Amino acid sequence: MNVTLKAIDISQTAMQTSFMNTKPASTGPATRYLDRPEGKIAYEIQGDGPLVVLVPGMGELRSSYRFLAPALVQAGYRVASTDLRGHGDSDTTFSSYGDVATASDVHALIRDLGAPAVIIGNSLAAGAGVIVAAEHPDDVSGLVLVGPFVRNPKAGAVMQAVFRAMMAPLWIARVWKAYLPTLNAGRKPVDFDDYLADVFASLRRPAYGKAFSQTTRQTDHAPAEAALPGVSAPTLVIMGTKDPDFPDPAAEARWIGDTLQAEVVLVEDAGHYPQAQQPEVTSQAVLGFLQTALHRA
Repeated sequence: MNVTLKAIDISQTAMQTSFMNTKPASTGPATRYLDRPEGKIAYEIQGDGPLVVLVPGMGELRSSYRFLAPALVQAGYRVASTDLRGHGDSDTTFSSYGDVATASDVHALIRDLGAPAVIIGNSLAAGAGVIVAAEHPDDVSGLVLVGPFVRNPKAGAVMQAVFRAMMAPLWIARVWKAYLPTLNAGRKPVDFDDYLADVFASLRRPAYGKAFSQTTRQTDHAPAEAALPGVSAPTLVIMGTKDPDFPDPAAEARWIGDTLQAEVVLVEDAGHYPQAQQPEVTSQAVLGFLQTALHRA
């Protein structure tokens, strides 16, 4: 399979107008819970058809996929959107966080709902998706990696110490509220102020700031990088051209694409969350990929 690199211009997308002018519904499906050894993982599910599991990055809520999920449901997919452990409506009683822990939760959810599934993971969750696909190939029919961390970034000891101090539980909610807009470099989601307020309120709850802090400190993408050679599922890489988490987002996307023999889509005027910043482009890319991936499966 040859790597395909695409740069999608939002002005050429037919879906653009409807997404840009439409906020997601304020009410959604009921929250459900998956029992895990140390607590519960919150998720919601809607639609019928092949299973697609949406997993957000750390510091995010499952509503990070508030634009993509309805498009998938409308296209005929059964869509499960989950919170990370220690985030959103999930419990904060866990002792471990990060890629490996998230992978175990995602795989448990897929088995509970009925494998196989396509995993769509953003940031940290992309690394978790890689681990699941490598360790349980029969349970994963496809991977969509959005703003993916599948290897540890290069950072000096000073930078690591600064980040650790910034992510201390006492002030992590305020720091993340100030930092999240920079991760949304480019066009902001149409409802960004409301979403930012929801994230801030979630992190201010007792124990949730501490759980997020633990996530930042325990996260290690080395297991995801080690798992890359074991991935056989068809894969799509989606990267915002302005993603500030990478010195050269396009180069990182190409490296992942080369490694996994994946299709790569670069989304213009988007940062770390193209699924919310440019939902029309992201949805178009994902839906096209799903048709091909599931046909192959």
